[in-house]
Amino acid sequence: MSAFDAVRARRSWSKVTDAAPTHDELLPLVAAAGRVADHSSLRPWRLIELRGDDRDKLGRAINRAVGEKGASPKPLRAPLLIAVVASFRPSEKVPRWEQAAVAAGVAHTLSLLLDEAGWGVMWRTGHYTRSEPVTRMHALRDNEKLLGWLYVGGKPDGRAGGPRKELDAERFIARLDAR
Repeated sequence: MSAFDAVRARRSWSKVTDAAPTHDELLPLVAAAGRVADHSSLRPWRLIELRGDDRDKLGRAINRAVGEKGASPKPLRAPLLIAVVASFRPSEKVPRWEQAAVAAGVAHTLSLLLDEAGWGVMWRTGHYTRSEPVTRMHALRDNEKLLGWLYVGGKPDGRAGGPRKELDAERFIARLDAR
């Protein structure tokens, strides 16, 4: 499959099975995703795998962030969550927004690679993503911000998903003098 075909076929999988790629299966995909455009090669990102009880810990942190008791069931929607962390590096040339864009690029590229490898993926966020309980649960450093999680699992049989609505590219690209 070409990169063009992979991008056109991509969709979010809100429901996945309990199957998930192993840590070793993730490694080559992460290595490839890390090839995104990265000004000064700062690699201002890192990923955190959450499996099993880690998801319960996240559920408790989410509920603490929203002032509720117990654990949110949201992290249990997939067997593997991959936390996407912007890990900012000191740089005179590369501002923080650009470093966050690199981390987001890694996440999107990884989602495409996971999809191509046969896994269902959905990037999830929430108003609690940057809350103190969720930040502490992920053991983020002062120079880091959580961008969200890739929820990863098996694609359910018979649920290939319908065709996505085509984007009207003319609405989003114009010549400078055509404002």
